[in-house]
Amino acid sequence: MKILMLSKAMVVGTYQRKAEELAAIPGVELTVAVPPVWQEPGVGALPLERRHTQGYRLAVLPIWLNGHFHLHFYPGIGKLVELIKPDIFHIDEESFNFATFQAMQYGVQHRARCCFFNWANIDRRYPPPFSTFERYNLRHATAAIAGNHEAAAIIRRHGYAGPIHVLPQFGVDPELFRPADAPLPERPFRIGYLGRMVRSKGVLDLIAALSELPADAHLTLIGDGELVPQIEAQIAERGLHGRVTRLPRVPSGQVAEELRRLHVLVLPSRTTPRWKEQFGRVLIEAMASGVPPIGSDSGEIPHVIGDAGLIFPEGDVAALAAQVRRLMEQPALRVALAQRGRQRVLEHYTQRALARRYYAVYEEMLAAPR
Repeated sequence: MKILMLSKAMVVGTYQRKAEELAAIPGVELTVAVPPVWQEPGVGALPLERRHTQGYRLAVLPIWLNGHFHLHFYPGIGKLVELIKPDIFHIDEESFNFATFQAMQYGVQHRARCCFFNWANIDRRYPPPFSTFERYNLRHATAAIAGNHEAAAIIRRHGYAGPIHVLPQFGVDPELFRPADAPLPERPFRIGYLGRMVRSKGVLDLIAALSELPADAHLTLIGDGELVPQIEAQIAERGLHGRVTRLPRVPSGQVAEELRRLHVLVLPSRTTPRWKEQFGRVLIEAMASGVPPIGSDSGEIPHVIGDAGLIFPEGDVAALAAQVRRLMEQPALRVALAQRGRQRVLEHYTQRALARRYYAVYEEMLAAPR
């Protein structure tokens, strides 16, 4: 099976592990096409890392309109498709993006079975030319992959009639994200949040919840963003300086170490008119690390956590504080959730497990009538 994957996300070295796992499956001949750098809006330049590159070809293509999610494209993708003549063309872009429209046309021209990947979980009707891109891609894709259940429902409502598979884009490395060698002391009870410091992530709710918890509950906040001044003001106003540690965003290789210092990880996301939680990757990183998660019911969070953590209604500070207090007072429950979380990741969310699930999708695509 010759597979071509076009993915700007694969500039990140840790994500390339999924490509190695896919390439290790017997009979797979894999090429991954990436830009030399991706300009992530709000983050900055993400240059190509070459961390996991064994067993497959990594093709670097020039990219135009870099940093524009819906308008960027690859002027060299047509020649690459013609050279490889893939059986499967996995276009790791949303159905309404120009890059998907451009790549899909070349895939169709060379009789590849094509799929796309959608994260978008808020229903919008797109203006031209994006509506044109979407109609073409929905009409010609052999399969659709959605990163969450609401995205899958939206793809169906927009008229896609083929098979839709709900799969996250990338998994985690269970050897990197692993439980601590020894249990943490029970006190202070360490609560953590890792992510962007923006209003939609609900960080202010977490600070408010901390003020309702016993004094031996401590909070670690790791990340950067526009909300930092307001966060610091809230900490000062509530007299929480001695109970909150705030750190800037840490390198990806340090995340696992920071997680192992926590008793619980909280993702208190809040839905806005333009955004809701699409997945929450830090949840599976925490579960793999033996750290039980507490999440709001925004977007995909309940589906990701399953029975391995606790859920509260988004924006409900009292309910959030009650769930944290529950884990403070019930260490046996905390241990049980940690064990369930680790097992859930091993079954569903490792790079190897996801590679095999994607391979099953590709096999189904090859078997489908044209």
